[in-house]
Amino acid sequence: MSDLAAFGRLIGAAWRLVRADALIPREIDHLLPPAGLAAAKALRLFSGRAARSGRPGERVARVLETLGPAGIKLGQLLSTRADIFGDVFATDLSHLKDHLDPFPLPLARAEIARSLGVAPEALFAEIEPAIAAASIAQAHPARLLDGRKVAIKVLRPGIEERVARDAATAALAARLVERWAPPARRLEPRALVATVVRSLQLELDLRLEAGGASELKDVMALDGYMAAPTVIWEGVGKRVLTLTWANGMALSDPAALDLPGVDRASTAIKLVQAFLAQALDHGVFHADLHEGNLFLEAPDRLTAVDFGIIGRISPGERKYLAEILWGFINRDYARVAQTHFDAGYVPKHQSVELFAQALRAVGEPVAGRSADAVSMGRLLTQLFEITALFEMRLRPELVLLQKTMVAVEGVGRRLDPNLDLWEAAKPIVRRYIARELSPIAKTREYLDDIRGALRAIIQMADRDVVAPVIVVPDRRSFGLLWFLVGGLVTAAGFLAAELL
Repeated sequence: MSDLAAFGRLIGAAWRLVRADALIPREIDHLLPPAGLAAAKALRLFSGRAARSGRPGERVARVLETLGPAGIKLGQLLSTRADIFGDVFATDLSHLKDHLDPFPLPLARAEIARSLGVAPEALFAEIEPAIAAASIAQAHPARLLDGRKVAIKVLRPGIEERVARDAATAALAARLVERWAPPARRLEPRALVATVVRSLQLELDLRLEAGGASELKDVMALDGYMAAPTVIWEGVGKRVLTLTWANGMALSDPAALDLPGVDRASTAIKLVQAFLAQALDHGVFHADLHEGNLFLEAPDRLTAVDFGIIGRISPGERKYLAEILWGFINRDYARVAQTHFDAGYVPKHQSVELFAQALRAVGEPVAGRSADAVSMGRLLTQLFEITALFEMRLRPELVLLQKTMVAVEGVGRRLDPNLDLWEAAKPIVRRYIARELSPIAKTREYLDDIRGALRAIIQMADRDVVAPVIVVPDRRSFGLLWFLVGGLVTAAGFLAAELL
């Protein structure tokens, strides 16, 4: 798609925002300089009375919903930045729905046949009309020939072309924002759009989603906090995904919380611990944990669906995340501050001590308080204001993690308004700290380093690499060297044994 065509689509999107008084909402007039206020009032002359009803977030959400997959995903991602836009605005964006009219069942059957290479009758005893239709795909209840109930996900015809157009338009918008709106550069607009586009591209190949669903099912089974459906591999193709049916009721249905025997408090804790166990222990997590993707069975069994967006974090990032969480849990702000510097989140020329002081000012007022007594919007706003003072920038690789953390917190609060997030997180974070950051873990790392160094020396000696520069010791010297190495290894072993 050419830049000219993308610019035309961008102008169309901007016009919709103007019509809805969502480009420069009237609610922020008091924050604007005189020139900005004059421009806003001029644009508002073109807004429609009906279109500009509701709160700013509601108006923006309505416009983004009309812009297709990229607009919806962008809105969902922006909804994670309550630290910037405020709690109410972010909540309104988080309610973005992409329930659309489904395409006909005959067309879906044709897509299934084309993607799987066999007639639907060869795998399915029956396929019912779609029960859910989104901007990218729709879901059909069905039964296999052996009678098992399954869900078939089928991509919309022509969706690849639509996503490509949306991606080009969003990329152009990000470039313009970075060029003409310096204060917004801290949000990394191009990196943000790249994250959205990449997640959309991955969602267009359902074979990848099948692989992610299978991996997360195995990961979830290790702890039991959450479950996932089983992939029916013979029903998987690029545009088709078949999973066993998820039992229970979607949390998006208000009746789910009134099911007989449901333990809302236990369910909320399991949700938080499921996410943290996935992210910290395995470095892979379901990155779209909203109510519509979570099914509940009494008393507290959660089943996740829709694995189109999966997040991954490196071992190093997992350690930093655990250090930060553990520091906040124990109100050790010096440790939290130092971790930010070690990770490169805050520039080195800033003061660690001042940053710790700032974190204390944010963390202490909410320490030990339940979720219903804490305004997360206010807390995140304060954090953003403070991190701005210390030049902390958005980390694009952590966007999905942050997005999911906010979503999990929101669902948890709706399940149990009295949920103590820190207490729910403590067992998982403590387990990770004990395994990966304790003296025992450090001893294991040292032993691994020693083994690696010895292995490298042996390999170099075998290739005669070290012969010209290393004097070969005599028998007595070699024995002494071996004694020292052996003693070091033995001492490390005793240390580990004592710590255990």
